[in-house]
Amino acid sequence: MIPVPAQSGARPRLPEWLRTRLPTAESYAATRRLLDELRLHTVCESARCPNHWECWSQGTATFMIGGDRCTRACAFCAVATARPLPLDPDEPRRVAEAARRMRLRHVVITAVARDDLPDGGARHFCSTLEAVRALNPGIVAEVLTPDFNANPAALDLLAAARPEVFNHNLETVRRLTPRVRSRATYDRSLTVLAEFRRRAPELRTKSGLMLGLGEQEEEVLEALRDLRSVGCESLTLGQYLQPTRAHLPAIEYVHPDRFAALASAARDLGFVRVASAPRVRSSYHAADEAMGAHL
Repeated sequence: MIPVPAQSGARPRLPEWLRTRLPTAESYAATRRLLDELRLHTVCESARCPNHWECWSQGTATFMIGGDRCTRACAFCAVATARPLPLDPDEPRRVAEAARRMRLRHVVITAVARDDLPDGGARHFCSTLEAVRALNPGIVAEVLTPDFNANPAALDLLAAARPEVFNHNLETVRRLTPRVRSRATYDRSLTVLAEFRRRAPELRTKSGLMLGLGEQEEEVLEALRDLRSVGCESLTLGQYLQPTRAHLPAIEYVHPDRFAALASAARDLGFVRVASAPRVRSSYHAADEAMGAHL
């Protein structure tokens, strides 16, 4: 563990294991041009993900549907909070076309929270899944969803759409949830995972936590046990990094050895697929994780 100094003056220097190199590959620019041409948002850019240089250089991205304005203001997330625009009915087609041109074998689709919509945007997820599959036969689809306020009708729609992976992040431990997640609750997220699994027990559920926000070891283990209690099979653990000075500061930089130890503990608890390392994010190397590779 490396404690992060108080946030005054310059930002603390990142430890070696969190530093990334800027892209030089033409593939990065090609991904940028494609996303611009198709007018698509990605969580990579909107949330200021530190891995987006690497992912775009490898010709992959996590598509963010429903616009780029979120109805929530989570203290860790850089996605803009504002009144959303109406849903774009052509967006599913453009996501499908991007997946085709990028030759994706595993697509990850996430969305801003749309509390302004009765179904929280669930139908738009389904329309996007349908379009992606129609244009990309055999593709594996992973959805990373908001909590839909645990609306049963929204979960019915998603279960009927049958994504190969249903991902909803717990994000942090119970004690820190009120400070970290706007309008979300720890138990509601567990309910979302449990209710999706009840509706589609043959499909895989996945969740993740950020570390470095001041959580204690036993609190993390408690969260892992809670996720297993609702049948969650896949897990991601990664380092939280403050996206701007307006967001929550990181309390510590967690050493890779601790991530490795937590990965071992997670497997002992019964998680089938585990990605646990400082740079891991919900969709980082998602295709590798889906195949059972451990990061």
